[in-house]
Amino acid sequence: MNKIYGLIGYPLSHSFSKKYFTEKFEKEGIVNCRYELFPIADAKDFLSLFEQNRELQGLNVTIPHKVSVIPFLHSLDDSAVKVGAVNVIKRSGEGDLIGYNSDYYGFKASLIPFMEGNFNKKALILGKGGAAKAVEAALKDLSMVYKYVSRQESESSITYNQLNEQVMNEYQLIINTTPLGMYPAVDEAPALPYDFITPNHYFYDLVYNPPITKMMQLAQNKQAKAKNGLDMLYLQAEKAWEIWNS
Repeated sequence: MNKIYGLIGYPLSHSFSKKYFTEKFEKEGIVNCRYELFPIADAKDFLSLFEQNRELQGLNVTIPHKVSVIPFLHSLDDSAVKVGAVNVIKRSGEGDLIGYNSDYYGFKASLIPFMEGNFNKKALILGKGGAAKAVEAALKDLSMVYKYVSRQESESSITYNQLNEQVMNEYQLIINTTPLGMYPAVDEAPALPYDFITPNHYFYDLVYNPPITKMMQLAQNKQAKAKNGLDMLYLQAEKAWEIWNS
């Protein structure tokens, strides 16, 4: 039987997933498998993909559906429960749709070498979507102190307007989980006080297209360390493949 895997989200013009899996299948001699993009605006519409195509074995999930797909799944793996978001869906042998989270694994595995052992640094998580939940779970595992930054203040977050020199000095790991700066809007960047960046700062942008985002460039201009999300993409994709074939 041919097997189909794919990605749901909206929009999907930024995604490298189809290229990644297509090249993986060719390089590893994996036959009768293909990977497709399914741009859907409403999360519940993914159900029809499985209903209409018995060859569809699993999906990756990206912005904005990592949380909104959860009510439509039959069950959640421990990884998805821990994070509170889903980025992998597997169709079981019985036809049940099970949610997993491989973002958590990909982020944590790529953050560890980037931080060079400096896990005493406090982190700011930009955004509060599904990817941010995976970042939070990884930081908890590493016993790192963190705070959310979003457009509206809450008990768990501060606003961009509250990011002054004192906050920037205290929190020296900045993690962007928003789509700001993603292709094609490459001139956008989170509204940070970039003048307060120092060589002691680490900037991790989950965006990977373009390879150097505007936020990363502004950080590098201040001699800060900066990393994009491509390693995370590769690591979470390999984890997804492991999940689909387990």
